[in-house]
Amino acid sequence: MDLKFFIGPMSKNVVDSIIEFQKLSSKKVGVIPSRRQIDYLGGYSNNWTTDQISKYSDDLIIMRDHGGPGQGAEEDDGYLSLEHDCKYFDYIHIDPWKKYPSFNKGSKWTLEMIKFCLSKNSNIKFEVGTEEAIRRFEPKELDELLNFLKLNLSKDEFLQIKYLVIQSGTSLSSNQNTGNFDLKRLNKMVNVARKNNLKSKEHNGDYIPEKLIKLKMSNGLDSINIAPEFGLIETQIYLDQINDRKDLFERYWEICYQSKKWVKWVDKDFEPIKQKESLIKICGHYVLSNNDFNNDIKSEFEGIDQLIKTNIINKLTSLHQ
Repeated sequence: MDLKFFIGPMSKNVVDSIIEFQKLSSKKVGVIPSRRQIDYLGGYSNNWTTDQISKYSDDLIIMRDHGGPGQGAEEDDGYLSLEHDCKYFDYIHIDPWKKYPSFNKGSKWTLEMIKFCLSKNSNIKFEVGTEEAIRRFEPKELDELLNFLKLNLSKDEFLQIKYLVIQSGTSLSSNQNTGNFDLKRLNKMVNVARKNNLKSKEHNGDYIPEKLIKLKMSNGLDSINIAPEFGLIETQIYLDQINDRKDLFERYWEICYQSKKWVKWVDKDFEPIKQKESLIKICGHYVLSNNDFNNDIKSEFEGIDQLIKTNIINKLTSLHQ
């Protein structure tokens, strides 16, 4: 199946838009919930649990994004989350690298988590590697990781790995992509994936020109993840609708500020009181399922969901063209 784009389920509107887009276009889009968005105990995206999102629609192809230790709302080893993922999802991105950045430990954890998942579901498929913002990989290291997995997995087990995270210069901060694209690095990484019969996939494809995505794909990149950018589409529509309602703007900022979800995305010079709109743009999608947001903000704008979905579908259409 040719999946060029994997989209983060930032909200119910994003998921509904993906389902509608697939029906309109006959193209398939992957959905990549992080553990903070959707996990076995819930998450900020529509308060969905792992099994609830999987049962929401038969048309969704779901890959756990960043499955593993240190990736959930609470510190854990990730195994309980993986057990649920194996039951309900199609793919799992095995990613211990945030907690175990050393090559030997990260490789060992990758192997053990793959074996654990296959013991729960022999049909589950995998993505391995991680994004540059978590741990920079060199092409040679990626090759070594795959060789290590080949040596320690059976042939059939290794064949369940379908995607390799490659790095060519992407990184996110405050609604900007701060990475520097390196075409030579991309080509070397893509060659590692091809040599091992894997599809190459890059993370953090947000806020970059579509012509750059096209350039990457014309140079062999098979697919790319985009997540916060789709959250910003929805947030921006609310900001546009609020426009001259200072009371609603202040309330939206207050809800975002109190959530503290913005903290991980800003540098130490960020001033949340002075940069209120920036804070909302960074954090707005995290609070869409918040009761205060729905009661105080969303209730003021009847029919806004359809406007949001139209804009998201337009973005999906543009990407696929």
